[in-house]
Amino acid sequence: MNSNQWLDQLKKKRKVRMVFSILMIIASSLLQTYVIQAFINPANLLSAGFTGVAILLDRIAQHYGGFFPTSLGILALNIPVALACYRSVGKRFTLYSSLQFCLTSFLLGVLQFEPIVDDVILNVAFGGFLNGMAITLALKANGSTGGTDFISLYVSNKIRKSIWNEIFLFNVFILIIFGAIFGWEYAGYSIVFQFISTRTISTFHHRYEQITIEATTQHPEMLSDHYLEHFHHGMTVIEGYGAYLHKRVYICKTVVSSYEAHDVVMCLRAADPNVIINTYRTSNFYGRFYQKPIDDM
Repeated sequence: MNSNQWLDQLKKKRKVRMVFSILMIIASSLLQTYVIQAFINPANLLSAGFTGVAILLDRIAQHYGGFFPTSLGILALNIPVALACYRSVGKRFTLYSSLQFCLTSFLLGVLQFEPIVDDVILNVAFGGFLNGMAITLALKANGSTGGTDFISLYVSNKIRKSIWNEIFLFNVFILIIFGAIFGWEYAGYSIVFQFISTRTISTFHHRYEQITIEATTQHPEMLSDHYLEHFHHGMTVIEGYGAYLHKRVYICKTVVSSYEAHDVVMCLRAADPNVIINTYRTSNFYGRFYQKPIDDM
């Protein structure tokens, strides 16, 4: 594969990725709607983020004889945050996120899912996992479920570190209010529900993991020039000796985001079809690291 073929393949991949992103956003909305109606409401639980706040406002309104539907609360809470954050987190990310929470709001009004289990523990366990998967689908599509996800992604991009544990503490604070009004038993169940959801996200969402790539080649200048032309990371070239070929070789090393690793490997193989590439996970990286903007993913 030459350089032009690799660029054509990359462009096609981006178009396919966009289609898959929209499909994942739709799947995320459907799954979140299902979780709210089949697990959260029947078990009297509270979900995380602004969706949880919308459910809490709905419950408080009903408690005092009023009416404030969850679907309306999702829009009322998320739209101002989306408008305030779109410049910081990216227009495409904001668009996908807005599509997700608007579609969720719509589906909550037109669909009705029945609960599948009566046991609270099972609702907590399966509902927490599925809720985490709904959020993960949106994040993998380079979007979110809105609300605190906007804040989380904004801060994470600044510090290059996931802050899902801090978001969990914010959700616990909301649950304290829920427990004070509606009882501590279901507030406790909701904390476990959100913990399972948070751990699910941490397990399946790896945007901030880093991968070290080692490429062994006899053409370091050509390889590094081609790489630096298409990626914003640096590269270190180390001289070595190939014991099998009895020739001088060069090891080109770079650290990239896990989301970029496949594209980098394809780029290096396009520059030198005979390159030998080894990749491994980087636990800690100290120094300047370019974090690719969300809209460029």
